[in-house]
Amino acid sequence: MKRANVLGAALVVAIATAAPASAQTVGADLGLFSSYVWRGLSLTNKPVAQPDLYVTFPAGNASVTLGGWANIDLGKYDDPNDDISESGGLSSFNLAEFDPWAEISFPVGEKTTLTAGATAYIYPNDAGLTSDFNTVELYAKAGFDVPLSPKLAIWYDVDKVDGAYLEASVSHTVQASEKVGIALGALAGFSAGQDADLDEFGVPQADFFNFADNGLTHLDLSAGVPFSAGVFSFTPALHLVINSDEATKVTSPTNLDEDVKLWGGITISWSKSYGAAAEEEAE
Repeated sequence: MKRANVLGAALVVAIATAAPASAQTVGADLGLFSSYVWRGLSLTNKPVAQPDLYVTFPAGNASVTLGGWANIDLGKYDDPNDDISESGGLSSFNLAEFDPWAEISFPVGEKTTLTAGATAYIYPNDAGLTSDFNTVELYAKAGFDVPLSPKLAIWYDVDKVDGAYLEASVSHTVQASEKVGIALGALAGFSAGQDADLDEFGVPQADFFNFADNGLTHLDLSAGVPFSAGVFSFTPALHLVINSDEATKVTSPTNLDEDVKLWGGITISWSKSYGAAAEEEAE
């Protein structure tokens, strides 16, 4: 889910919703995707696994969530001239990135939820993205319980990149049948200070950056079909990304100017609540 690369950057950090009063929630997600696309940037163009573990507990009227997310390259990359890999593609099942994160969410009125948090980006490999790229972001989000469920979010890199990234998104579920719904989403990303600061010859003036320019970076149109089976929920989804920034147009070392890209996969989720509120729900 995260980070910066001199060509581009590095999912979704999972956002845990507020738990009922006096209840604690433990949850886990596992994403299996065709590639690792973060903020429109192609960080890996082969299949990845992205596990996320979190625990949420109440703090007055708010909820606090602590979690850890990772990106794992599933296969060894045979040709670095054709492929992009966070870990350098030197081995299979390679931990390429680990992101510990923490956030607090609280309601404002009846229809607004505010969230503030921090994420660290850690790269443990000696090739690809290395510890030289480790950094920290602070973020704030606002979600609104109104038609289309609009959300606004801003992240600020306080270490290596020293700039902001913003997202605005909407979502809506269309009932295809009594039991099946199609979750539709649209998201726009914007760079505000995370650009390369190119000179007149196109040479980057910044040592660390995520995007080539400031402004619109990409549009992400998505469709998913969530369903449940036992204690697990499954969300297969497809994403069509319309690339605007020159960095988001890079999809491989040989494809440097792609206007659109398609990626997708499935997220498997599990969560369980503990405490007084959870026991009351069971009763």
